[in-house]
Amino acid sequence: RLGLERADTAEKALNVIVDLLEKYGQGGNCMESHMAFTYHNSFLIADRKEAWVLETSGKYWAAEKVEESVRNISNQLSITTKIDREHPELKEYAKRNGWWDGKKEFDFAATYSYVNTARMTTSGGRYCEGYKLLNKHKGSITSEIMMEILRDKESGINMEGGFMTTGSMVSVLPQQPNLPCIHFFTGTPDPAR
Repeated sequence: RLGLERADTAEKALNVIVDLLEKYGQGGNCMESHMAFTYHNSFLIADRKEAWVLETSGKYWAAEKVEESVRNISNQLSITTKIDREHPELKEYAKRNGWWDGKKEFDFAATYSYVNTARMTTSGGRYCEGYKLLNKHKGSITSEIMMEILRDKESGINMEGGFMTTGSMVSVLPQQPNLPCIHFFTGTPDPAR
């Protein structure tokens, strides 16, 4: 929210978020119940001209400029070796902790997933299924198709049970500056509605 408030481009929003992350860190319970559940955050940040994926682990982070025609995130780290920006101590911290030997190619997801409490058993499936659904419609994705994808329960995109999907958002960001941006939000806790 602060990135949206304080920045007028995707990259500037990325800067706002990483500056706040470095200054304040992240934390807090992610559930309303008494069960303690925390995880680190991932963000899709887009404007009319470019998009970024930002993934975090504590105060450490990696960012990837989206250059493919489709990109998704889920409750897992997905940035591997294509890192366009990173926390200045990201690799050194991993090396000091014995997570990376400093010799093989650095893979953010492989290195930091072991310390990320968000590594849920279903997240890999959700990520892969989301990628498949996006690729199925690559080149012809409309807001209606995105809404269908976000409603999909079979893939696990729209989760039911102990961990439920509580909301979804679809944005249309035309590259032409004279056209308005349109944002759709779910009005109920279940995106299938």
